[in-house]
Amino acid sequence: MKLLLLTPQLPYPPQQGTSLRNYHILRGLAGRHALSLLSFVEPDQPLTADSPLHALCRRIVTVPVPQRSGRQRLWRLLVDSRPDMAHRLQSDAFDAALRGLLAEEAFDVVQIEGIELARALPLIRQASPASRILFDDHNAEAELQYRNFLTDLRQPRRWPAAAYSLVQTGRLRRFERRTCQAADWVSVVSPADRAHLRRLLPALDPLVVPNSIDVTQYQVAVTDDTPRFDVVFIGKMDYRPNIDAALWFGREIWPRVLRARPGSTWAVVGQKPHARLAWLGELPGVTVTGRVAEVQPYLAGAAVFVMPFRVGSGTRLKFIEAMAAGKAIVSTTVGAEGFPVGHGREVLLVDEPAAFAAAVVGLLSRPGERARLGQAARQFAAGYDWRVVVPLFETLWG
Repeated sequence: MKLLLLTPQLPYPPQQGTSLRNYHILRGLAGRHALSLLSFVEPDQPLTADSPLHALCRRIVTVPVPQRSGRQRLWRLLVDSRPDMAHRLQSDAFDAALRGLLAEEAFDVVQIEGIELARALPLIRQASPASRILFDDHNAEAELQYRNFLTDLRQPRRWPAAAYSLVQTGRLRRFERRTCQAADWVSVVSPADRAHLRRLLPALDPLVVPNSIDVTQYQVAVTDDTPRFDVVFIGKMDYRPNIDAALWFGREIWPRVLRARPGSTWAVVGQKPHARLAWLGELPGVTVTGRVAEVQPYLAGAAVFVMPFRVGSGTRLKFIEAMAAGKAIVSTTVGAEGFPVGHGREVLLVDEPAAFAAAVVGLLSRPGERARLGQAARQFAAGYDWRVVVPLFETLWG
């Protein structure tokens, strides 16, 4: 089978949700199919000669991520009825590269990774009518935007952002619906996202292909150099749901933890910390790391891993990463959404600030309970290894 994958960012190094999912998709399909990759690249993450992607793909074509000004975004918002995500990666260079690839080779399947690239679907239909198209929806984007709206609506200073999200929600619903209708197949990351899309299109029957990782890479030994923190949160820190989670934990939960356990430490680990997070690093016991080479040492050295999400859709790969590392996890129900976990079985699920803080403090005080939850979490994560998950895509192709 000849496959062409379209990705919004280079899948290697796999340092956050999108690149993790796409890298392991490539790993899982490369042994049995002929893969080509067309990807955008960030200026600080170019394709290098020693990249493992070369061993996975017969051909790789990259295009620089387009840059947009605030004025350009506002203009598009006013004159175009499509959502902002449909314009984020608008690129003549990408379109030309895609046309070139489709003209040179007859691909059996073109796999679109995420809604930011869904705008390419009509181009694929026109340039290669025989190719089947799989739309892999990494998030139920309309639902995610609606949750952003509800969260920002609670804070008067965030009402402009809430208004933006409300407008985008309607546009995303229409765009997501049209994309799903136009694709030959649709895949999603969780049963919850499947339900969200079926509310837009009741006849739709998406395939659930969970996010996956290489679980063996998270079984890291603790050494003298391991960074040790009582509490750890990991994420790409310019991503809106991650920003909200860290701010909520910092405002509502961390002060309660410190009152119960003075001297506790918390690490916020992840690239591109947003300016709204600057004050977190000034709180007692808090370290905002920025980009790190690997998250595994921070997971290994964590006593408790937290998932304080109030916004989001899809599933969060950081959840499975922490489980594979054998960590005791405290999460909101939104943070664990899409995973069939039970409160007190693999994780602790709490949604109120006081209860969340009490759960964290309780685990910090009870190493035996941390070990029990960590062992259950590691067993659960084994079902999300890429070797188990990625072959599910092949059930679509027959």
